[in-house]
Amino acid sequence: MGKTKKSRNRSKFNYNKNKKKLKTKIRRKEKPHIECPQIRNAWDEHKTVKQNLQDMGLSLGTKGMLPIKNKKDMESKPAETNVLKPYVIEAMEVEASLRGEDRTTCSTDMTEYVQYMVKEHNEDYKAMARDEKNYYQDTPKQIKRKVELYKRCHPKEYAAFIASLQSQKSM
Repeated sequence: MGKTKKSRNRSKFNYNKNKKKLKTKIRRKEKPHIECPQIRNAWDEHKTVKQNLQDMGLSLGTKGMLPIKNKKDMESKPAETNVLKPYVIEAMEVEASLRGEDRTTCSTDMTEYVQYMVKEHNEDYKAMARDEKNYYQDTPKQIKRKVELYKRCHPKEYAAFIASLQSQKSM
């Protein structure tokens, strides 16, 4: 069989493609961006991935990490690795030990809803569930979770709100 007409034709220069952009795209695929800043700073461009990770004391994967013990070789010695860059692991451990911030937030609608419910019914969640402003027909447990979420997200605002409620009741 002969070749198709398209494959026989000489490839012509495509003026619609940006060659510079294609080159950077290929370069990006060859050398991807490393997310971890500690690893990125210690990375050596002239070494392979395996060599870089061994220098840092990290492993490429789990394969071959734990040796399988044969019945014959019960006294197997673990392979010693020379860690040339121990500061990478130390920096990663320090970062992992730091506690991250709680990023949960409440919408303004939910804060208004919770404030109204607490203002009208205090801690009576069954009464909150029967309230006419409970448009989404939340159950008492769902309302309780929303109130607890509001307490967790905005503790200072909640404390000020409860204090203002108490001052209104005392008057």
